[in-house]
Amino acid sequence: MDNYIQQVFVFLGMSKTYAEKPIKVPRFREEDGFYTTPQRSKIMGKIRAKNTKPELAFRKALWATGYRYRIDYKKLIGKPDILLKKYKTAIFIDGEFWHGHNWNERKHKIKTNREFWIPKIERNMQRDREVNHGLENLGYTVFRFWEGEIKKDLPRCLSTVLSHLDTHLKKQ
Repeated sequence: MDNYIQQVFVFLGMSKTYAEKPIKVPRFREEDGFYTTPQRSKIMGKIRAKNTKPELAFRKALWATGYRYRIDYKKLIGKPDILLKKYKTAIFIDGEFWHGHNWNERKHKIKTNREFWIPKIERNMQRDREVNHGLENLGYTVFRFWEGEIKKDLPRCLSTVLSHLDTHLKKQ
């Protein structure tokens, strides 16, 4: 496993090749000096991976336009937040911190456990690129929105997806 440059990922019986070397994320272990307080544990425990407010708002708006979808579809790489299988469209709504929004500016602001968090978030960003590549190879169109984009300008985000879906309908 020394040569990661041409590492092959196998998913759903299909091989995918990625040119990037996977980022190694150190384990979060208390023996290494990574301590968590009960307050920090409580805060981290409240962070949701799915059914976030922006995700619910986007789903509600998409449903209101008449489109039906699957949520957190486990049969596809990356488990898209919203999947319109009929239109081969996958939608992800990413949290700014976890997926590295404005990463070059933000990474310098991380003060605690930098040895863990910086590789962790960079690996998340790398995995997002791998997932996009994998889904595109399967013929899917991938949309990624930041939670902040959804909160600030839901109509624009929705119209981006709807214009793609309308184009798809015209092709049929």
